Amino acid sequence: MGRSRTIRLKIIGLLLVPLASMVVLWGVITAVTAGESLELRQYQTLWTNLRHPAYKLGNELQRERLASVQLLGAGVSADRSALIEQRSRSDRAKEEFKKSSGRSRDTSEAIRKQVDAVYTQLDRLDAVRGEIDTGLSDRLRTVEGYNTILDALFDLHRRVGYIDDLPIYEQSRIVIDLGYAKELLTREQALGLGTTTVAERRLFTRLVGNRRFLIDHSLGQLDPSLRETQVSIITSPVYQRMRLMEDQIVAGGSPRGWLDTTESLAKSFQEAQMRASMILQERSEPVADAGLTRALLLAGTCFALILVSIAFSLRMGNRLSKELANLRGAALEVAQERLPEVVAKLRKGETVDVPELSVASTTVEIDDVGQAFSTVQQTAVEAAVGQAQLRDGVGHVFRNLARRSQALLHRQRIQLEGMQHRATDPDDLDDLFRLDHLATRMRRHAEGLIILSGATPGRGWSKPVPMLDVARGAAAEVEDYQRVIVDPMPAQRLTGPVVGDVIHLVAELIENATVYSPPHTSVIVRGEVAARGFAFHVEDRGLGMSDEQLAEYNERLASPPEFDLADSERLGLFVVSRLAARHDIRVMLRDSPYGGTTAIVLIPAEHVTDPPDEPEEPTAAPARPIRVVQGE
Repeated sequence: MGRSRTIRLKIIGLLLVPLASMVVLWGVITAVTAGESLELRQYQTLWTNLRHPAYKLGNELQRERLASVQLLGAGVSADRSALIEQRSRSDRAKEEFKKSSGRSRDTSEAIRKQVDAVYTQLDRLDAVRGEIDTGLSDRLRTVEGYNTILDALFDLHRRVGYIDDLPIYEQSRIVIDLGYAKELLTREQALGLGTTTVAERRLFTRLVGNRRFLIDHSLGQLDPSLRETQVSIITSPVYQRMRLMEDQIVAGGSPRGWLDTTESLAKSFQEAQMRASMILQERSEPVADAGLTRALLLAGTCFALILVSIAFSLRMGNRLSKELANLRGAALEVAQERLPEVVAKLRKGETVDVPELSVASTTVEIDDVGQAFSTVQQTAVEAAVGQAQLRDGVGHVFRNLARRSQALLHRQRIQLEGMQHRATDPDDLDDLFRLDHLATRMRRHAEGLIILSGATPGRGWSKPVPMLDVARGAAAEVEDYQRVIVDPMPAQRLTGPVVGDVIHLVAELIENATVYSPPHTSVIVRGEVAARGFAFHVEDRGLGMSDEQLAEYNERLASPPEFDLADSERLGLFVVSRLAARHDIRVMLRDSPYGGTTAIVLIPAEHVTDPPDEPEEPTAAPARPIRVVQGE
């Protein structure tokens, strides 16, 4: 029976191979044929939702550019009402474009990216206007500011104009080029008003050459039905008069009637362009209908044949699918429920039983797969047990070594303190202070090992300590303490049980700031009262970090990961995240205004106490500050 089932499965597999090939072939043919038709219909939708609103927005921005240049040429006493009214029309066109383009979010990725690029340039419009209103922009800068926005709109036209029908695409591309030639004409119109500077004439000359080349190159490729209107414009007396005016401006002159002439031509070019675009849109409709009809006939014929094959194959493979579903369900139960429970118990040090995967199946191959899954999870559990034991052993080693180091360091600091009291020579006293500072740093590293092992350091205070003393104590535990500037702080205090951990946490951040910043720069430590507690700011002036690094480090600080023995270069990060999680302290990294990195430590209000009503004698710093420079 088992052998016959195996043979039957192989026969079903042989039947499914040609069936799958037939389905794929049918899908490809149908998708290609229908896709061409749908893309042609999408061309009409994109015209309505993107290109037409983009043309309207471009026209309003062209008029605003001209009004802005006229205002700049008239001086401070000019009437601004015309410009204000035009800006309102531009804003309405911008909102209409955003609303229409928002309905086309289901288009291709390339079109969505181009729409986003237009949004980005439109966001710069207020900045361009602000420079005009404050007198910070001249005519050339103003024209170039609007040019950048309009270039993004025409890039959108070119992207949307792409269609998988070569004749329609070629004509659409040419019409878009002629529309850009009209845009170049409006740029000439703005630059040619009044007397031009050398830089303006240089840009004007380049615009004239580009526009003439674009028109001459495009007209020869247009269909006769689309070319007639364009030819009538460039052969008109108005166009010829405009060309003579262009030559005069290039030569340094200021011809009369320039604005009226160019305005008339710009309007004519715009009407011709819109008429050509509507003609191309109408051409795509019958082509799309014919392609869709072919796709439906072909799909229907192939679909009827496939239905017969599918019915036979489904009946033969029904039992196999049920058994595979049972196997999948059992595997998911083990992977998502039972195995995570085993790993969680291992992390807590509890004993576990290995879950077994059992599936009732009449197929030998599925039984073999189930046994393979059981073997894999058995190996995974054994590896997890070994890793948990190793992690626990390493924690014990860390804790024992650190406790021994703490005892020796405590005795050493007592001896150093006695020697400091007895020393009279300044040089000897200075050396003793250096040794004392070295012992302080060694004590912090020993506490770091205790924290990584999961235990709690023994350092603590019974009474609240002023925040300024906490910051000074943290600064005293770093190597380059001379570079640390602790600014004056409010008189709030930190409750005694958390003083030691907060000093350690802030010291790790200060140490990191001194290591990753140039040695000639300072590290600033500030403190201020926050709405929900007290905030320390540790700011360096180094090279800073990328956005990806900031996001990665902030994620680690917010969610302390398991300590990785192979990642010994980030011990300070593990220590900070463990201490922060222990007392519900939030630690965040962000860019500094000076180019470096700022670490913010937000201590909850439950650990902060207000200063006493009556002034008291200054308390000793929780860790002796060693030559820490205080801010003025």
